[in-house]
Amino acid sequence: MNGQQWLHEKWTEKVLRNLKKNFINGFAFPSAQEAVPEVLARIPKGAVVGLGDSLTLRQTGIVAALEKADCRLLNPWAEPDLERRIALQRQIFTADVFVVGTNAITQEGELINMDGRGNRVAAMIFGPQKVLVVAGVNKIVKDRENGFRRIREIAGPANARRLEFPEDRRPPCAVTGFCSDCKPPLTICSALTVLRGHRVDKDRITVFLLGEELGL
Repeated sequence: MNGQQWLHEKWTEKVLRNLKKNFINGFAFPSAQEAVPEVLARIPKGAVVGLGDSLTLRQTGIVAALEKADCRLLNPWAEPDLERRIALQRQIFTADVFVVGTNAITQEGELINMDGRGNRVAAMIFGPQKVLVVAGVNKIVKDRENGFRRIREIAGPANARRLEFPEDRRPPCAVTGFCSDCKPPLTICSALTVLRGHRVDKDRITVFLLGEELGL
């Protein structure tokens, strides 16, 4: 094990301890190959499953696996029509399971996320009966401020570029690569959330931390 792997392992151990304190389940896996079967095993047959927009879910093969699984999959990002996509996003609030990534995880076991419409973070906080969060070790940050910085400097610009907005709705960071604190209607940074944990529903959220760099 090299120094970087050892450091990631120590960070992961601390995150898992603190997730537990925050009433969030947490599991660590060396790779996506080992994690994906465990994620899928937590989805009951015939369940209604919602997907949050996540590059990590695509990279790990979870989206492809769910498309073949015995479930009713709600994938707004496979719907080109905007009105139908929004309708699917609303349906996710009553889903049995919501599978999603995260922008950052603090060493204190907090999930830090920024959203354009707010549907992803809203469903993480309340609605679906279970939430399965999949994240690479690169999403671990020291604290909230570093989580916010990660969104401004990495996740925000990279996602704005990935989403390929038309020119009249393109956020400035998708062109420059740097956050300019832009305002509506161009911003994709409308809803910033810090999910510190759950007050009583300690089994609702499960985080799967993978020992690989995944997503943005």
